[in-house]
Amino acid sequence: MRVIVALGGNALLRRGQALTAENQRENIVIAAKAMAPIAKEHQLVISHGNGPQVGLLALQGAAYKPDEAYPLDVLGAQTEGMIGYMIEQELGNLLPFEVPFATLLTMIEVDPSDPAFKDPTKFIGPVYEEAEAKRLAAEKDWSIRQDGDKWRRVVPSPLPKRIFEIRPIKWLLENDTVVICAGGGGIPTIYDDQRKLHGVEAVIDKDLASELLARELEADLFVMATDADAVYLDWNTPQQRGIKSATPETMRQFDFPAGSMGPKVEAACQFAERTGKSAAIGALADLAEIATGAAGTTIRVDAGDIKYH
Repeated sequence: MRVIVALGGNALLRRGQALTAENQRENIVIAAKAMAPIAKEHQLVISHGNGPQVGLLALQGAAYKPDEAYPLDVLGAQTEGMIGYMIEQELGNLLPFEVPFATLLTMIEVDPSDPAFKDPTKFIGPVYEEAEAKRLAAEKDWSIRQDGDKWRRVVPSPLPKRIFEIRPIKWLLENDTVVICAGGGGIPTIYDDQRKLHGVEAVIDKDLASELLARELEADLFVMATDADAVYLDWNTPQQRGIKSATPETMRQFDFPAGSMGPKVEAACQFAERTGKSAAIGALADLAEIATGAAGTTIRVDAGDIKYH
């Protein structure tokens, strides 16, 4: 079975944790322990978030003159290499020596006329109190939005159109390699009027990019691992219910938060509709059970009536 696992930001850095290499390493050790059983039994492709990491590099770059700061596409490439290195190392400590790994810098094409460029919504970087966020926004010309009870920087999040490295990814899978790719939604790139490819100041949604990756790789299962053990209705109320399985049509009847579960549910619905296969959302620790349908929320076109845990 070919399995695509999209690691949520909690797999690398828990909310409120300091952005240190040590903290990220500790969390990746936990992620590797959850993914190793999948890698032993199935073909595995791993994507991951990078919002906090890109945000940290952007803050570090602010120490330079404005015209010396690196753009987001370059920072995205840097974080793909850094995070892929850690995942490779920690998974390699758990799997047989003979298992090969590869981390691919993954360019993904976006449309320069995508309306997202006029309405930044993608959170990057650390969280701030409101006053501090507004001060930084004025100082650095940022767009900011509220994220829970905190505030964060937001940037454009255009839709992914094409994965340029899809052929080498397929070749690596055919040769039994564990592949880490499309990190942070991939490196956003556009063609200009002269058909020259270059990066753009944006961040592609990780879950939508991972859905495109899973679809183009003809994955049998697409899993989005997050810090919730399932998708819930009436979350954080006495009536909350965890969804065990449902169809895309049923899931679209509910309103999920755009800044958290919304993109995951939409990505899962798209994958299920376009492929006829299963997509799942659940806790990283439950990954093995999610793969069998025993945990998390499974979305598929033939799921029948909605079921709850």
